Amino acid sequence: MPTALVTGASRGLGAVFADRLARRGIDLVLVARDRAGLERTAATVRGHGAVAEVLVADLADPAARAAVELRLSDADRPVDMLVNNAGFEVSDEFVNSELRDLQTQIDTNISAVMSLTHSALPGMIARGSGSVINVASFAGYLPSPGSSYASTKAWVLAFTDTMAASLAGSGVGMIALCPGRMLTGKHKAPDSPSPLWLEPTTVVEQCLRDLGRGRTLCTPGWIYRTVVGTLEMPRRSLRAAAKLAGRGRTQQRPKADAQGDTQSFTRSPSLNGVA
Repeated sequence: MPTALVTGASRGLGAVFADRLARRGIDLVLVARDRAGLERTAATVRGHGAVAEVLVADLADPAARAAVELRLSDADRPVDMLVNNAGFEVSDEFVNSELRDLQTQIDTNISAVMSLTHSALPGMIARGSGSVINVASFAGYLPSPGSSYASTKAWVLAFTDTMAASLAGSGVGMIALCPGRMLTGKHKAPDSPSPLWLEPTTVVEQCLRDLGRGRTLCTPGWIYRTVVGTLEMPRRSLRAAAKLAGRGRTQQRPKADAQGDTQSFTRSPSLNGVA
């Protein structure tokens, strides 16, 4: 069976990703700092008949992160899907935050996403199949004043946007998941139902559907989707104009292979069958 590696899998959205992927017959590599939480998620995965491998690691620690990078680059145990879900949020405004907390936020939300993706992509490209899901946030579009967390999620959105364009025709897909408020237990839920609050299972299923359709951005919830669609409209127009001018970002570019030769990716937006 195919294998997916999910970071931040001990609880919340990461645990939901693990559950839904296991239901689809996908084996899991579960990564987080909390071993007890990982074991709970692993039990759920195994209950669906899938294999669950537990890998305890603090992704803000370069040495611990290296073990996850090694697992992703292991050609003998290929990972078909990477879900960069782990996140760290400094809730205080920037000027009131501790510098060490801000650095942990960058290491978790930016450095880990970059390094894990860098470890996973070469093998996926060589195999001609695979997918990467980067969990961003609606805050990356409309941040609250002084939010350093929102800045890191804006980076995730920009990173996914450019990397997905460079992967066109490789058989590897990449998508940014941009959810708003979710009922994960992290925040106090509203007393009455509200379209601003999303069910994690619905968020994950929408993301997997959009990934399978070859999309590069998933914004669950009609309110969030409407706002993001409006904000993205100028960018879409610029891309359309660039494509008409023959300068689109998905145009073929020579790529160097392991022997130093060059090759070009085709433009077919194929994805593997994982999603």
